[in-house]
Amino acid sequence: MKLDPYREFMIELAERSGDLIRPYFGRAGVAVELKADRSPVTAADRGAEEMMRGLINKRFPDHGIIGEEFGSEREGADFVWVLDPIDGTKSFTAAVPLFGTLIGLLLEGQPVLGCIHQPVLRQLLIGDNASASMDGRAVHTRDIREIGDATLLTSDPVAASPLPAWREYQSLMGKARLARTWGDCYGYLLVATGFADVMFDPEMNPWDIAALVPVIRGAGGVITDSKGGAPYPARSILAAANESLHGKVIAELNG
Repeated sequence: MKLDPYREFMIELAERSGDLIRPYFGRAGVAVELKADRSPVTAADRGAEEMMRGLINKRFPDHGIIGEEFGSEREGADFVWVLDPIDGTKSFTAAVPLFGTLIGLLLEGQPVLGCIHQPVLRQLLIGDNASASMDGRAVHTRDIREIGDATLLTSDPVAASPLPAWREYQSLMGKARLARTWGDCYGYLLVATGFADVMFDPEMNPWDIAALVPVIRGAGGVITDSKGGAPYPARSILAAANESLHGKVIAELNG
């Protein structure tokens, strides 16, 4: 089906939410609250999601919405927008630009369109499972096939410590050419644009994942859960630059 009208609207959502978020970045005294799960939230998170929800309800009143800050409405609709207004709020509140806005579109429960928007660096990456582009230019994952040659990223290595495969995870990090915490959605942007090769997150929510799937697949990468299963819905995510590297990482993580 033709996704062009939804693509154009997704770009509008990204740009308008970015205009709202940008003035808060690096501003001293921005209030940070802790939600029930101890994750941080700011006025920028809530304001951006509220604004995007309003635009969606006006343009596509029969579409559903799933958002991190304000929950779900009409989630059984054929089309559902999945919003994470600031993925990487901890980085955002520390004036570190490794965060972004995630906007995904589901059709009958599966991601068909997604974008990662970094409003401070003004990078807008969008994918549709078949192709991906950033700021209008096509992007592709790179052809790194061995763990020893790969740049491996994760959002928070401490979050992986309760994993049953903690020892395997540590071994994987040690075998990579470079292991860094250039994480949250920005790590997936780096994989899709060919500047990193593997991104792994052991703890994820639907609003963290939906936008990533069309982007990584569109750029030529592989995205699954940590066992190699379907990425949406899942509780963990592994993205790799290609099937060969993905298979080796999966084997390493799962002993």
